[in-house]
Amino acid sequence: MLFEVWAPRAREVTLRLDGRPHPMRPAHGGEGWWEAEAPAAPGARYGFALDGGEPLPDPRGRALPDGPEGLSAVVDPARFDWHHAWPGRALAGAVLYELHVGTFTPAGTFDAATEHLAHLAELGITHVQLMPVCPFPGVHGWGYDGVAPWAVHQPYGGPEGLARFVDAAHGHGLGVVLDVVHNHLGPSGNRLPAFGPYFTERHHTPWGAAVNLDGPGSDQVRSYFVGSALAFLRDFRLDGLRLDAVHALVDDRAEHVLAELSAAVDALAEAERRPMFLVAESDRNDPRTLAPRHANGLGVHAQWNDDFHHALHSAATGEAQGYYADFARAPLTALAKTLTGGFFHDGGYSSFRGRRHGRPLARGTVLGHQLLGYAQTHDQVGNRALGDRLAALLGPEAVAPLAALVLCGPFTPMLFMGEEWGATTPWQYFTDHPDPALAAAVRDGRRREFAAHGWPADRVPDPQDPATRDRSVLDWDEPVLDPAKAALLEWYRRLIHVRHRHLPPDLPLSAVRCEADEAARWLVLHNGPLTVAVNLAEDAASPPLGPGTFTTLAASHGEERSEPSDGALALPAGGAQVLLRT
Repeated sequence: MLFEVWAPRAREVTLRLDGRPHPMRPAHGGEGWWEAEAPAAPGARYGFALDGGEPLPDPRGRALPDGPEGLSAVVDPARFDWHHAWPGRALAGAVLYELHVGTFTPAGTFDAATEHLAHLAELGITHVQLMPVCPFPGVHGWGYDGVAPWAVHQPYGGPEGLARFVDAAHGHGLGVVLDVVHNHLGPSGNRLPAFGPYFTERHHTPWGAAVNLDGPGSDQVRSYFVGSALAFLRDFRLDGLRLDAVHALVDDRAEHVLAELSAAVDALAEAERRPMFLVAESDRNDPRTLAPRHANGLGVHAQWNDDFHHALHSAATGEAQGYYADFARAPLTALAKTLTGGFFHDGGYSSFRGRRHGRPLARGTVLGHQLLGYAQTHDQVGNRALGDRLAALLGPEAVAPLAALVLCGPFTPMLFMGEEWGATTPWQYFTDHPDPALAAAVRDGRRREFAAHGWPADRVPDPQDPATRDRSVLDWDEPVLDPAKAALLEWYRRLIHVRHRHLPPDLPLSAVRCEADEAARWLVLHNGPLTVAVNLAEDAASPPLGPGTFTTLAASHGEERSEPSDGALALPAGGAQVLLRT
């Protein structure tokens, strides 16, 4: 077996394989690469000793059975046991479901999560989006402080567990998307700086020194992260990747790393003969993210649309703190703008930022499915002080109109686990740092952050307390024992069915129209053949539907639903109705 490592600063490198030394020789023309051949079986422990030091785990290692502080283990992806052929599943026409492996079930493993895949398939979900699964310190955490971008967290089940999960998902007809973090590594267990210039002080991010994407040595650093992305897509038969906080990928080179990555993914998809896609999380509202590479764009296939979420949340809750301030002045108007134009901030002034922000999308060329729409995500729930969900804030009935706009709107819908039945279990910020000093720093920093918003320190959950994670585990008995939650689950199922049956997967944003009345608090969305009418007021409303003949496909208010009369629709308080324009 050939072992390779990039260590340009080392004078000598030794492979330590099951405790035995194997001197390595320069490789690849002396560009800092080292190699050695040695017989090794899957599971064998190994690491690289630089200049006589202690062996460190392989930066490209696929498994860390003993955690980030231990050695790597040999993994042969060719030995994964696949039972289901998979032609792939494209993003157009998709309904995504974001889940966190560690809290989706009490056991918190890939194998335990497979037990609920039938539920997702029956609901109408097309793709499961896994939050990050790369190794991080301890057992429980969100996963955004991972330290080994090529490996899989062992407490979840390691690489073999991920392969079993993906194979089981394919057996249910579900694609799998993985959330990956290329903008930083966690604060504990990061060994990359010992090997080479993976980070640079030329740029800084909220997490410290930036990943070195444009300085000396950055060719290999870019190759490291692009290679990791391709390895997950190829070896685990994934359908797509969600790219965390791409606005923190600081890159001054002529070709941005995202363009390099999107080109590599497109080439892999062609070679594998199945669709693959990238979804970016970005707060820049920059149309270049979605623009094709031949038009000097980055060629990313889709991106999250936080502006839609913020307008929807403000309209439903009335909250106006933080970034909601820009939307709270006229939330229905802001919501209508996002539904038709994609971004609310498209070059106008943002009071939250104290400056103008964003640029407009070219509505005639951007397809609706290139933006993801959602009422809740791990970020928007977990970064609240108490991790409270919308159903806990508003009640399960009040989220019904929001679901109609998400699931029958112009964007690719995404649900956050448990949202479909109005889960009231919180989803809080939790960590499991073995380092007491780091644990204390995270705890105190979280409490200081929320103290600035008026939260007493003793009310902010301790991320290190095991009870914080335990409170965040989904309660799968909720929709069984609570009729209101069972009814909401049926509403979500009905809306997804309507979407799959009636909405073309490739509608442009230019095909979307929307009217809203800020005072009366109703909104009517015309999305291709579907019309969605919602009433967020405490009184009944009669929103106009405009010309045409309409047939009701779904109504949140059951027997109270009405058919259009004289071009208007009678909606009860908090009601929603989806109609087909014929």
